[in-house]
This record gives sequence, structure tokens and C-alpha cells, in this order.
Amino acid sequence: MRVCVIGTGYVGLVTGVCLAHIGHHVICVDNNEEKVKLMKAGQSPIYEPGLSELMQASFQAGNLEFTSDLAMGVATSEILFIAVGTPPLPTGESDTRYVEAVARGIGSHLNGGYKVIVNKSTVPIGSGDWVRMIVLDGVAERQKSLVSAGGGAIEEPMGEIPAEFDVVSNPEFLREGSAIYDTFNPDRIVLGSNSERAISMMQELYAPIVKRQVAEDQSLPSVPVVVTDLSSAEMVKYASNSFLATKISFINEIANICDRVGADVTQVAKGIGLDSRIGGKFLQAGIGWGGSCFPKDVSALIHTAEDYGYDAHLLKAAVSVNQRQRFMAVEKLQQELKILKGKTIGLLGLTFKPDTDDLRDAPALNLIEQLTRLGARVKAYDPIISSTGMRHGLSNVIVETDPERLADGCDALVLVTDWEQFAKLDYENMCKLMANPVIIDGRNFLEPKALESAGFRYVGIGR
Repeated sequence: MRVCVIGTGYVGLVTGVCLAHIGHHVICVDNNEEKVKLMKAGQSPIYEPGLSELMQASFQAGNLEFTSDLAMGVATSEILFIAVGTPPLPTGESDTRYVEAVARGIGSHLNGGYKVIVNKSTVPIGSGDWVRMIVLDGVAERQKSLVSAGGGAIEEPMGEIPAEFDVVSNPEFLREGSAIYDTFNPDRIVLGSNSERAISMMQELYAPIVKRQVAEDQSLPSVPVVVTDLSSAEMVKYASNSFLATKISFINEIANICDRVGADVTQVAKGIGLDSRIGGKFLQAGIGWGGSCFPKDVSALIHTAEDYGYDAHLLKAAVSVNQRQRFMAVEKLQQELKILKGKTIGLLGLTFKPDTDDLRDAPALNLIEQLTRLGARVKAYDPIISSTGMRHGLSNVIVETDPERLADGCDALVLVTDWEQFAKLDYENMCKLMANPVIIDGRNFLEPKALESAGFRYVGIGR
């Protein structure tokens, strides 16, 4: 099938590359000329394991192309994905101006033939009908401009620009760091629309994935396809992320109680996670959730509830617990070191989770700000950030090039991001380089006995 993906951010680029890999012809459109130039050269503008290799293979196979020409993408494609960002506003609601601009642009370039317009961006509930309205506005504006261009000397009325299309909500459930795997091995595919024709085309688009033809385990049953109305599909996205965020906040609250009563939250999490009604995923206590999805989606759902006269107490509590949890590492540092002014603290990890270069709403940023306010000197090492030289948004922190440089002279280390390589560092050597060998395991990721054998005073979360 012929597909156009508008927006080559995290979701758009992964979606476009993966659809090209399964045999569709995909045009990825972005209004950033430098970014398009970079992708045409076979380089991914984002870090995601396996993405660059898949992108280059699809590009060489002729299934993938990049352009800044929206008109070409709309004209030559059957399915148009809107995959631009919807960043949070200060009020908590989503900023939909980029979605609006794309929808209007699609309308201004529709030129006949049936199209399926797919909302891949995370948009407020009810946006499907809104996108349809904006597309039609774009069609009307183009019609008006064509009439105006005629100077009023048209002897026969111009025919209306054909605009046969349907809007589908197709939320994404990708985890940064494993987005390629998640695309080819999804738990479910959600399609929201009242159009049987549009749903049929989307099912054809995803058929190789649904049939497990590109899955890691091709013997598994077909991927469930959940067909809903537009609003329900949009709600599925928000509800999913809000539930997972709440689950993390729940186990963090339990961890804080464990600290006070002498229980070990890792054992508690194992015990409750074996209950099939609960499950063990997202029960890792630590310093809280961050990133581009959970904070934005929970806030947006709270704001939507308020728009309709409902106070979402549970969601607000999940946010409140998470905000407090981010400073739990600082509290533990104060318990160990007392006064932090004049002390040097090293952070192991900066990104909000491993296997990504994403610093959006990362707990590390809050720690840096708070530690600096308390007069500490902050250093950090991150496998990706340190190697790429990224420094945007990283004021008041010295980014070191290796773990040993990080440990040198530190009064304490804080594990912030559970990168796999952090489990295998030479902690015995790092311990010798430190002024005071204390480590706060902000993700309960390290092995306490191994750290203690290396000479560290180990402190976990809720342990």
C-alpha cells in the first residue's frame, strides 16, 4: 500500500520505517529541511536500537523516501498518518497546533481519490471529528483561493474539490528503547472509526504484523485488533498510560512504607506480581516515571476530566506521588551525608530510561536542580549522552566521559537510569576513587551484596 507519514519524530519515523520494512511504500514528510537531508543520507535523527539499520535497508530497497513536500505525499498516498508532536501546555492540556496545521495542509492538497487520514499523534479525546473539520476547512480554503485566482471572470462555476476521506484513530503503544520490537510484536492494535472501508484498509495495512509474519515468535496467535469508535480509541491510549503510571506510583508509595517498617519492596513486588490479576510489570520501585508520554498523557486526561466536570482524584494522586518520589534520592543522600553543601554527587544515568537519548521530563533533571540548590557539585555519566556530547538542558552538571571519571572525588553516587551496562561496572575500582563510598540505587537495579563487597555503603528505595 502507499503510505504517507507526516512528522518524523519518534513515533512517525519508527512507524514509517517499520511499515516500509513489511513491504509498503512509505513517504515520510517533515518540514525541517536539515532533518530531511540527514535522513536521505541514511542517518536517523533519533537514537533507537535497530532503527538506523532498518531505515537504511528499507531506503535501499526503494520502499522508503523522505521529503518536505506535503503535497506530493498527500497526492501519491492512500493512507496518511499524522504523527506530529502534541507537547503539554502549562495548563496540562495538549498543544494540538501542529496537528491542526497538518490537517489543514492535508485538506489543501486533497486532489481526488479516497484517503484514510490516521491520527497517530496522541490527541485529546474527541479530536477525530475535530481533525475532519480542519481537513474540510483546508479544502474550503483551497477552493476559495482557486476562485479568487480566477479574478471573478469565471464564466462557469468551478466544481468542488473532491474530498473523500475518513479519519481513523490508531494510537501507538511503543516503548522507547524497544520500539522496533513493540511495532512487530504488539499486544494489540487499536483502530477507531465508524467507517468499514477505512477499517478494512487499516487491517490490510497491518496484516503482516497481525499475522505475526515479522514477529519474534511467529507461532503465536494473531495479534488482537480492537475496533472501536474514534473517542474510545483515543481514550484507550490515555487510559493505558495513566494506568501504568498509577501502577508505578502505587509501588513507590509501598516502597516508602517499606522503608519505615523494615520491609523489602523488591520482595513485596515479587509477591504481589505473581497474582495473575496484578502482574509483575511496572512494579519496580524507584525515583519515579518521566519521559514524553506518561507525564503528558496523565496531565491531559486530568485536564479532559476537568473540562467535563469531573475531578480525577486517583490520577492527581499518582502525579503527586511521582513528584515527591523524584526527591527521595536527595532525602537518602541527606540521611547519609547530612549537609550536602560542598559535597560532590555523581549521577549514573541521565535519560529517563535506558536505551534512549531522551531527556524529556527525566528525573535526573529534577535531581540536578535540587542538588545544585542545596549547594552540591553534580557530575554525571550516561552511556548515550556522554558519547554524543549532548548538553542541551544540562546546566549545572559536569558530564563525564566514563564511570571512573564520574566516581573520582565523589561523596556519593546515585543510580538514576538502569542501563544494563551499569550492572557490570568495575565498582571496586570506582569505590577506591571516591571520597566517600556511598551509592543510592534509585532503581533497585544493582545487587546490594556485590556493592557492599566492593566497599560501598548501599542504599536502595524501600529496601
